[in-house]
Amino acid sequence: MTLSPELLPAIAALPVLIPLLGAAATLVFGRRPRLQAMISLSALSCVLVVSALLLHLADRDGTTAVQVGGWPTPIGITLVVDRLSAAMLLVSAFVLLVVSIYGAGQNISDGDEHQPTSIYRPTYLVLTAGVSTAFLAGDLFNLFVGFEVLLVASFVLLTVGATEERIRTGIAYVMVSMVSSLIFLIGIGITYAATGTLNLAQLAVRLEATPSGVRTACYAVLLVAFGIKAAVFPLSSWLPDSYPTAPAPVTAVFAGLLTKVGVYAIIRTDTLWFPDGAFDDILLVCGLVTMLVGILGAIAQTDIRRLLSFTLVSHIGYMVFGIGLATTAGLTGAVFYVAHHILVQTALFLAVGLIERQAGSVSLRRIGGLATASPLLAVLFLVPALNLGGIPPFSGFIGKVALLEAGAADGSVLAWVLVAGSVVTSLLTLYAVARVWSKAFWRPREEAPEGHLTAAKPPTLVEDSTDVYYEDRTDPGRMPVLMVLATTGLVAAGLALTVLAGPILGIAERAAADLNDPSVYIDSVLGPEAR
Repeated sequence: MTLSPELLPAIAALPVLIPLLGAAATLVFGRRPRLQAMISLSALSCVLVVSALLLHLADRDGTTAVQVGGWPTPIGITLVVDRLSAAMLLVSAFVLLVVSIYGAGQNISDGDEHQPTSIYRPTYLVLTAGVSTAFLAGDLFNLFVGFEVLLVASFVLLTVGATEERIRTGIAYVMVSMVSSLIFLIGIGITYAATGTLNLAQLAVRLEATPSGVRTACYAVLLVAFGIKAAVFPLSSWLPDSYPTAPAPVTAVFAGLLTKVGVYAIIRTDTLWFPDGAFDDILLVCGLVTMLVGILGAIAQTDIRRLLSFTLVSHIGYMVFGIGLATTAGLTGAVFYVAHHILVQTALFLAVGLIERQAGSVSLRRIGGLATASPLLAVLFLVPALNLGGIPPFSGFIGKVALLEAGAADGSVLAWVLVAGSVVTSLLTLYAVARVWSKAFWRPREEAPEGHLTAAKPPTLVEDSTDVYYEDRTDPGRMPVLMVLATTGLVAAGLALTVLAGPILGIAERAAADLNDPSVYIDSVLGPEAR
């Protein structure tokens, strides 16, 4: 059956509407947690199906702009579906669904009667709507709205359970987010004052006639805001302290997905407004320092969650590397690496949640012998860890080779420095994850410096006043089936990215070609006569 091209405008808004309607429904049934879970999973499944349809239609028919409510551009709300936004929607929808299944398995195991799910699941769906809004937004204001919706939801999710540590780190996260939002608003104000519009396509046209100093100032302010959200050095110090304290499903979503929304905003605005590459050298330098500082921080950690948080920062540098090259090959590598990193980083954080449930701690000074205790858990950690380290033939290796080839093809001194930095970062990443493997899985627990100490509380979504200590549980070391299945699904998705690397790189290359030709986006939104 052939899908009609008219289908895309009809369903473009559904990735935003479905989770919002699902959030309303879960609030209505706040006293029925299992029904809440069914509604939440159904809504996320629908978003996944719609996102797959959008990617198929966008890849077949090209970029499409949808004017919500029939208002003309640029007065009304514009949603733009192209290969990049549709691909980001699909990957994020898959990750959000899988992590929701993981959280449902954790709730069932720990007992629903103490779960704050009456607010957790609606907030999770609101987060989904915010992410979708950011990817589809065709103007700066609604991009800001998307960021704010997901940030407000993330505030709630980050502090769920209301422990002292979560509240403390949550306050720091809120302050950083408020600063980035304020900078974003200042950038919006400056941009509107200079151009009289916030529509991304119309901005691309009007900025060409704007004095270069004003144009640079507008984007520099916005780039700082996006850099904070994407955790690009030197704007990344907040991340390792904020993410590790949240419940395992929340940490996994934050680590795998939220920073990529900032990366998406950088890709969209940089390629659309500055096709001449005015900020390329700055992005390349930031990418290099982000890689090296992040991975050096990871090596110094003994807590697995903090270690992975630093590797998250480090590998943002690979994406910025591809953006800074500003070539089709560089953007192809960046788009592919974004998809790879979302899947692999989320899988690793879910595996760490299983490690804490199995061993009662994620400190390398306290745990050991997990390979013997749970060979399945060992595999679920090892496969994405090797993928993150870039071992062939995994997708991490494929993405890094694509970026290295793009850097070598560029041929500039700075590009070659980035190539060398990328190789060093990859080797250090492999060292960091190998260190976790040797200490947590291979070494007997009794040889750990603090292996005799009582384990910490398990990662749950329960109220901490009613939580059950690890040593008091009736199922010590037992991993819930849904949690294992969800983690396995994400690991398998990372492997699928390897097996299907050819077609996926093809989509990434076509998306990169569109990004390198701003007229494709502008003509879809404003029409050819606008230029």
